[in-house]
Amino acid sequence: MSQENKGVKVRVQKFGNFLSSMVMPNIGAFIAWGLITALFIPTGWIPNENLATLVDPMVKYLLPLLIGYTGGKLIYDARGGVVGAIATMGVIVGADMPMFLGAMLMGPIGGWVIKKFDSLIEGKVKTGFEMLINNFSSGILGGILAIISYLAIGPGVTALTTALVAGVEWMLDAGVLPLTSILIEPAKVLFLNNAINHGVLSPIGIEQVKQTGQSILFLLEANPGPGIGILLAYCFFGKGTAKQTAPGAAIIHFFGGIHEIYFPYVLMHPMLFFAAILGGVSGVFTLSMLGGGLLAPASPGSFLAILAVTPQGAGSYLANIAGVLVAAVVSFLVSVLVLKTSKSKEGNLEEASQKMQEMKGKKSSVASVLTVNEPATNMDLNPENVQHVIFACDAGMGSSAMGASLLRKKVKEAGLDIKVTNTAISNLPNDAQVVITQEELTPRAKQKVPNAYHISVDNFLSSPKYDQLISQFKDGNNGTAEQNTEAPANKTSNADNGVLTKKNIFLNKKFASKEEAIRFAGQVLVDGGYVNPSYIEAMIARDQLTSTYMGNDVAIPHGTEEAKADVIESGVTIIQVPDGVDFDGNKVRLIFGIAGKAGGHLEILSAIAVTCSEMENVEKMATAQSVDEILAIIGTSFEK
Repeated sequence: MSQENKGVKVRVQKFGNFLSSMVMPNIGAFIAWGLITALFIPTGWIPNENLATLVDPMVKYLLPLLIGYTGGKLIYDARGGVVGAIATMGVIVGADMPMFLGAMLMGPIGGWVIKKFDSLIEGKVKTGFEMLINNFSSGILGGILAIISYLAIGPGVTALTTALVAGVEWMLDAGVLPLTSILIEPAKVLFLNNAINHGVLSPIGIEQVKQTGQSILFLLEANPGPGIGILLAYCFFGKGTAKQTAPGAAIIHFFGGIHEIYFPYVLMHPMLFFAAILGGVSGVFTLSMLGGGLLAPASPGSFLAILAVTPQGAGSYLANIAGVLVAAVVSFLVSVLVLKTSKSKEGNLEEASQKMQEMKGKKSSVASVLTVNEPATNMDLNPENVQHVIFACDAGMGSSAMGASLLRKKVKEAGLDIKVTNTAISNLPNDAQVVITQEELTPRAKQKVPNAYHISVDNFLSSPKYDQLISQFKDGNNGTAEQNTEAPANKTSNADNGVLTKKNIFLNKKFASKEEAIRFAGQVLVDGGYVNPSYIEAMIARDQLTSTYMGNDVAIPHGTEEAKADVIESGVTIIQVPDGVDFDGNKVRLIFGIAGKAGGHLEILSAIAVTCSEMENVEKMATAQSVDEILAIIGTSFEK
């Protein structure tokens, strides 16, 4: 039964991803249309009769044609895109409303038809006639599809859209529209929202804008209120890593509009689904009562993006802000109740995937799928031949962009000539070498590019697998990142050769500020002969550039890329601060000062990352009474 559910879920997820892949690359055009509408229509901010004439052609021709072209291109590259756009033109002219649904239908059909035609004539065209056949076939087939879509598809989609709009109006009049959150909020967390959002809500919403000047549908999925309420509850009442990472996640979610970032926090406590649902219901109810809505899709779902496409007028802003605020407050209060009554000792992001399995009924068989990087199902990684690492997520614009940004910095700091990009899973190239995905999406990525080397992470923002991968690239190790172990004989080799010595481990230190703590760590490295004195300032500069706080009460101050010349040899210092020292609002009890040269510190750094990924180990090290006790805790990780 669980396998059947999984198959249905994956098919729906793939369908939703395909729909979003037609819309997401063109979001910039939607935003441009929304801004022009907000500014220049008669009720806009700066009404302008001439510039307002851009509004109708953009929504009637530009946006559907872009969707149709993108849909055809997804099926059969640029050739499919051209035929898809031609076919879409027929449905545009054959209807008196924006044909987004028609474009989502005819674009892929056009790509499929020309792809099928080319496969039928492959190897049958005489030399010298290829260009003639290619051009005329696309023109003739595209023209035929345009006529069909004009005569049949356009009127059909018009009737469907009219019925859907009428249905939404009925739901508004009947006061039941808020109940859609019962489906939408869980669908977001389960990565099933794209079929609803981009397949139905956005096209109907745009038709509503044409008729009434705004649409509430743009806020059903994009409202950041439910998510920010959950994250704020973790900020105040969470535990462990979840509490420490929640403030940063809240900022990214609310202002960056990347909703995926709060999903693991929900999955740690499935009862929080009720917080998201009730927050969504209350937000939509508030919007319905006050007449809230947007001029265009708010993508990503940022509060700033919502304000940017809110219709002019104090009433509209009041309604939309109230819709977000009420959703946040209700979600926060329910989340606090869940967290306060939870019997879990500590929130743990690493347990989120296991919670997800239990919640979805995915037991032993699917657990093996989520535990990726098995040698039997993953190609071997040859670091010397890797030139490109790809982060992939559902839409290619959210979590994968964050992960790619983090790894790109690490690649640059390591001096590696490796390209790091992000994309949607559906757009993964066939020759992909290394693909990194969130655990839930890895099976789909493997299905798309089975010959790639796949790495799965539980959170794009903070995963030790990034450093493990960098270590492989630098050392040329052919093993997998998760199975890169050292022989027991090497367990203390770095301590013996001076990278980490007992004299560089300090207990019970106190610091008035993080700068004082970083300078102390730097001076230890200077006194040990690992770095030149100028390296200390580079450590300060590095922390100012991007905080070296890593979560779990741990900071790893080190120098900038330019300061590598100041490193004489690899060295590490460990500083215990039982009372903690403030790192930009985060309490740090363990400081690992690092100087690396030629990868000599990577074994210890890897061990530290593995050890400190578990809060239990951090607690033991922060309260250790001897240097040997700390070394024993780190040494255990070498053996794992």
